[in-house]
Amino acid sequence: MAKEPLVACHECDLLQREAHLPRGGVALCSRCGATLYRSHPQGRERALALTLGALLLFVVANCFPIVGLKLSGEIVQATLLGAVRRMYLDDMTIVAGLVLATAFVAPLAEMLAMIYLLLPAQLNRRPPFADLIFQALVLVKPWGMVEVFVLGILVSLVKLAHIATVVAGVALWSFGGVMILMAAAASSFDPRDLWARLEPAA
Repeated sequence: MAKEPLVACHECDLLQREAHLPRGGVALCSRCGATLYRSHPQGRERALALTLGALLLFVVANCFPIVGLKLSGEIVQATLLGAVRRMYLDDMTIVAGLVLATAFVAPLAEMLAMIYLLLPAQLNRRPPFADLIFQALVLVKPWGMVEVFVLGILVSLVKLAHIATVVAGVALWSFGGVMILMAAAASSFDPRDLWARLEPAA
């Protein structure tokens, strides 16, 4: 009978044989006790549903204003891409690029990559270039900082409330929803299981 594959502990690098886990079980390193992997019952289904929901909210968040400021009877509103454009025109190119990359490009790429990998998996198919997309997902994931963006907006709203009437836009609530859904999708998504499915055909 073939031996179980090896898994390396990310804390102490000890190589160990994978063990079959019960539903919801957790495998711990025999040396340092760090978590090696978890059993995610229906993890792919939940991750796919949550990511699709996050993508829908992300589209809404980028089509409507994030916040409106009422000052001297006039209301000024801004979308994410509109704010990026304004920063670029005001010679804040680096800041505009960072906001665009971390709050728009990286989260969108992460969601599209997850859907590209998970949707065919539900149909027991392997999408083209799945291994490259998987590696790109791992690389782009740390750059998605929607939660930092939302926190920054909230801090700014508190400061702006002293000089103008602040009206939270639809996009602000949508970005909050994206943040929650992506966190839930990440907790359900098991990259180890997906990689194991892709590896034989790679």
